[in-house]
Amino acid sequence: MGVKRSLQTGGNLLNLLTSILTILSTATNYWIRQQGGHSGLWQECTHGICSNIPCQNTLAVTAACMVLAATFSIISLGMGMRIRCQEGESLRSQNTIVLLFLSGLLLLIALAGYTAKNAWKPEVFFSWSYFFGWLALPFSFLAGVETDTGRSDLRSGLAATRLGQ
Repeated sequence: MGVKRSLQTGGNLLNLLTSILTILSTATNYWIRQQGGHSGLWQECTHGICSNIPCQNTLAVTAACMVLAATFSIISLGMGMRIRCQEGESLRSQNTIVLLFLSGLLLLIALAGYTAKNAWKPEVFFSWSYFFGWLALPFSFLAGVETDTGRSDLRSGLAATRLGQ
């Protein structure tokens, strides 16, 4: 397995990890822990009773960005797997890289907005769903970098082959 294949595989594994962490973070209700309960993007639970959170602008933006980030991450994972299974350079690798960086940017917007809204509140502690989101952020950017490096490796290999002819 060459360097290009190794980088593509590493990028796909990081992208898979990004997708899993983003989906878990978005779907679960443990973004914040407080006295007697916890809450997420969709519901808050107090003493074992969960109810939907009324619409708040910052929470709606956070949820929308998280859903879009998860969607872009899953789409780029499918594209990355397809590139990995097929030989040759294509426009798909550029699109995959763009989607990965866009996913990371959406994660950053969502998490920074949520942090700014809730960090100042007393008796509120961020929990594991929130931290999964922050953990997905560097993996998204690293997956894009690895995919781009694998693409660059292919371009330099093709250039060297053409010069040698």
